[in-house]
Amino acid sequence: MILIGITGVVGSGKTTVSDMLRNKGIEVIDLDKAAKEVAEREDVKKDIEKTFGSYYLTEKNIAIRRISELVFKDKEKLKKLEDIIHPKVREEMYKRIRESEEKGAKAVVIDAPLLYETGLYKKVKKVVVVSTNATKTKKRLKIRGMDEDDIDKRTAIQMPLKEKEAMADHVIFNNGTIEELKKEVDGLLNRIKAWEDELYAS
Repeated sequence: MILIGITGVVGSGKTTVSDMLRNKGIEVIDLDKAAKEVAEREDVKKDIEKTFGSYYLTEKNIAIRRISELVFKDKEKLKKLEDIIHPKVREEMYKRIRESEEKGAKAVVIDAPLLYETGLYKKVKKVVVVSTNATKTKKRLKIRGMDEDDIDKRTAIQMPLKEKEAMADHVIFNNGTIEELKKEVDGLLNRIKAWEDELYAS
């Protein structure tokens, strides 16, 4: 089985690409979704309360907006949060990889926003980067309800997109229509098939 990481920057369209791959029958593990599920666990809530204080819980759930505002302006606090969440997310990721392997999947895609930043790229065989221009990225994020300040804080903690592109095995350019993006994904599916053939031929 081949592990493929897919990443980009916030607003690049990575999730849309992952959904298209999933609809084509590719196994996709969404680490953003896994992180949200992990954050609902009681042991994680206790760690958050112990580390940051009860202000960052609301009715025993993590106050996402409050904790986001805290960590995106303080790298030390961001590291503390990552130290709580990331190991548990990786445990969940490996569990789902094993489940996919047991089902006979030849390829599994790991959808990870911080694939490079967390060093997770070292655990996959191939990396796909979803790229877009800054104007389109900001437009998409504003549609989601983010303001300029939110956008700047989130992009500040991510590796520049050009650096990610340079390290990728395949780049999808998401600057056009949804139909154009579908063609880009079809090209990626062909690459995945070639990677599978290469792996199983060796």
